[in-house]
Amino acid sequence: MATSASVKQILGDLNKDSFVTLLGKLIGESKYVQNNPPELIPEEDRIVNHVLDTLLPYSTTTGGGPLIINHVTYKPNRGNLIVEYPGTQPGKILSFVGMHMDVVTANPDDWEFDPFSLSIDGDKLRGRGTTDCLGHVALVSELMRRLGETKPQLKSTVVAVFIASEENSSIPGVGVDALVKDGLLDKLKQGPLFWIDTADKQPCIGTGGSIPWKLHVTGKLFHSGLPHKAINPLELAMEALKEIQSRFYRDFPAHPKEQVYEFATPSTMKPTQWFYPGGGINQIPGECTVSGDVRLTPFYNVSDVMKKLQEYVDDLNANIEKLDGRGPVSKYVLPDENLKGRITISFDEVSSGVACDLNSRGFHVLCKATKEEVGHVKPYSITGTLPLIRALQDEGFDVQTSGYGLMATYHAKNEYCLLSDMCQGYRVFASIIAQLED
Repeated sequence: MATSASVKQILGDLNKDSFVTLLGKLIGESKYVQNNPPELIPEEDRIVNHVLDTLLPYSTTTGGGPLIINHVTYKPNRGNLIVEYPGTQPGKILSFVGMHMDVVTANPDDWEFDPFSLSIDGDKLRGRGTTDCLGHVALVSELMRRLGETKPQLKSTVVAVFIASEENSSIPGVGVDALVKDGLLDKLKQGPLFWIDTADKQPCIGTGGSIPWKLHVTGKLFHSGLPHKAINPLELAMEALKEIQSRFYRDFPAHPKEQVYEFATPSTMKPTQWFYPGGGINQIPGECTVSGDVRLTPFYNVSDVMKKLQEYVDDLNANIEKLDGRGPVSKYVLPDENLKGRITISFDEVSSGVACDLNSRGFHVLCKATKEEVGHVKPYSITGTLPLIRALQDEGFDVQTSGYGLMATYHAKNEYCLLSDMCQGYRVFASIIAQLED
């Protein structure tokens, strides 16, 4: 049976030439895997085909090696790929999951280089998907290829799951949600699951929940030269939102566990968009809508927050005349006309945050591997959302997360990753496999 040291020696370092060649093929497909329905529906099988070209020679499919490959498709041209390197000890397993084969959109006119072809600038590998997440697809493909090629005798089964449809959930039943529903990942619950779709080479141990909200405010339209005959919905929205935010921060303050998990921020509620129906500059509009989101650390319950926000709005409507005005004729009630301003709140699709298990063996081996290969370990948490991870956690998977692209270029123009970071990521994976042999 292979020892921890011998496993690392057998797996060695990342084959840079092979990795860059494969990544070049994947980035060459990135134009066709942009995910923004209904205009852009990705064809993830374009990526699958290149991964299969790399791995099939070492698979049971061709007889050339031990890799067991399962190409699972729920929608035409939108496949997932499950690749398994069998171990010798039943029930002993680890997995690398979350390497998604779709990308966010890119407008070539806004970029300094072609987003849809790989270009190299020193250590920089440039193109849409290099950081998120085609770089990880290529990286884990190279790991599985090396396992298939060198055939180390491992106790643990090593599984890689390349998924479709991570960047947009408007078309359900395509990716990891469908794989879980069909039970195809059930055996991964027997060991740590490493979700490889974050950045900056450190364990990401916490993410936020998201509650998108819309605050619709109704006033009374009137000429701006006669403001005393209007109910200004813009002013009402500003005052109401200020009060709602104050109550939110009172009821959902910074949680003590946020320090343990190194969250960059506490839970927040803020506006991000403002809409009104249009009209002249001399016209006070009759309505407006302010939209935004709550980003919630995982130590608070999304349902509790939604209930509280509705309570705030109900109370404000019942006491709308008590809200501060904005000047001597600013008011939200016109008694002579029996009119009151009104606020309603609605919510779009919500998701809950994640707090990874800090007592998990998976967390400890990830930290040790990171310290060994990156030189230091500093787990972090952010209130960005990864709803797929929460769904896996709720299903009983021990999810840990990491990634080897750059947070600074995540979903950004001029996206790139560093080849040196990917080389370190490969060695982290090898160290994880080796440690879990002990």
